[in-house]
Amino acid sequence: MTKLSVNINKIATLRNSRGGNNPDLLKVALDCERFGAEGITVHPRPDERHIRYQDVYDLKAAIVTEFNIEGNCSEQKFVDLVLANKPAQVTLVPDAEGQITSNHGWDTVKHRDYLKEMVAVFQAAGIRVSIFVDPVVEMIEGAAVTGTDRIELYTEAYAHNYYNNREKAILPYIAAAHKASELGLGINAGHDLDLHNLKYFAASIPGLLEVSIGHALISDALYLGLENTIQQYLRQLKP
Repeated sequence: MTKLSVNINKIATLRNSRGGNNPDLLKVALDCERFGAEGITVHPRPDERHIRYQDVYDLKAAIVTEFNIEGNCSEQKFVDLVLANKPAQVTLVPDAEGQITSNHGWDTVKHRDYLKEMVAVFQAAGIRVSIFVDPVVEMIEGAAVTGTDRIELYTEAYAHNYYNNREKAILPYIAAAHKASELGLGINAGHDLDLHNLKYFAASIPGLLEVSIGHALISDALYLGLENTIQQYLRQLKP
């Protein structure tokens, strides 16, 4: 079954908005694991507006499921952070400084040589690498050339068009997934997946290994409770 990795950035945002340590980010991460999550995802940014760099060290020392650190590898501080903590997976995302949220994947053709270099750096440390990409076959092919282990499909376009025509919205993702599998790449996905659109996506994408979900899941937890929410998301991923 596709694994659910819970992105806890929004918990850190809430904590930072008031100062102090409420909610306790580490406790939430451990509770997510206890409630069934199979991974924890964080996306630290240079301004530390949500996940702080110290959070990464604290989480690495405590969580027992897969740890996924997302971020822009053009920032040396990010590279150093990942190498110091050696998570199970690093997801390379081409975010600009100050960007509110991720809004596009890598151009793996234009940045092929750079990505190849960075993939090798992380793999040499024993870290699985995933590259954040749009659902474009050419970008999947470019990712394969870098030597990456996996790609993460950027699913905002699917989520945006789901209610208009979900059959049409999923087509680029199916094509991208088939190409990734053909090239020997593992497939992850994330961004704007939620309780309404997740089941259809997971059922339609062959070989989907992992989804990383944060904003929608934490928002749902405000109404449904964290344990119940995680269980509901896990049910969407069942074949």
